[in-house]
Amino acid sequence: VHPVIFPGEGTPEGLESATHLLTSAAPNEDGDPVLNALHHEIATLAPRLEWAGYLSTTGVYGDHDGAWVDEETPVAPTTRRGELRAQAEASWQRLAATHDLPLHIFRLAGIYGPGRGPFAKVKAGKARRIVKPGQVFSRIHVEDIAQVLEASMQAPDAGAIYNLCDDD
Repeated sequence: VHPVIFPGEGTPEGLESATHLLTSAAPNEDGDPVLNALHHEIATLAPRLEWAGYLSTTGVYGDHDGAWVDEETPVAPTTRRGELRAQAEASWQRLAATHDLPLHIFRLAGIYGPGRGPFAKVKAGKARRIVKPGQVFSRIHVEDIAQVLEASMQAPDAGAIYNLCDDD
């Protein structure tokens, strides 16, 4: 594994020989920064890739008033962050369709794990109190995300979308 910290200068070293591509960069008002900077390089690389993954958010579903959602639920974001992720997903899907990119989309619930829990947020001054009677929270442990990504790489299913959250 050769991680590339993005953004960098020019084409990331080793990209031309990559067999797997995982991107987690958050989109902004200009779109997905990885696609904006490397669309051509990824399109050229696509036929050689065995697996590509895009980390998104369950926020693309919007507010369903407590109703369950699954991978078949249409996206209907209700926040700007969710809208940007839905747009980025669509951009990746267009690239995949046009260039035979073996894309997998992972919609992550709220991530928890070392350094990401409520006490770490209090310590960092970023804690928020959410008071919504009956509110259901979806969460996923960072190690569970890694396990799912590895399992997907071992048994690719190009075009698949996965919601990642635990049973708690």
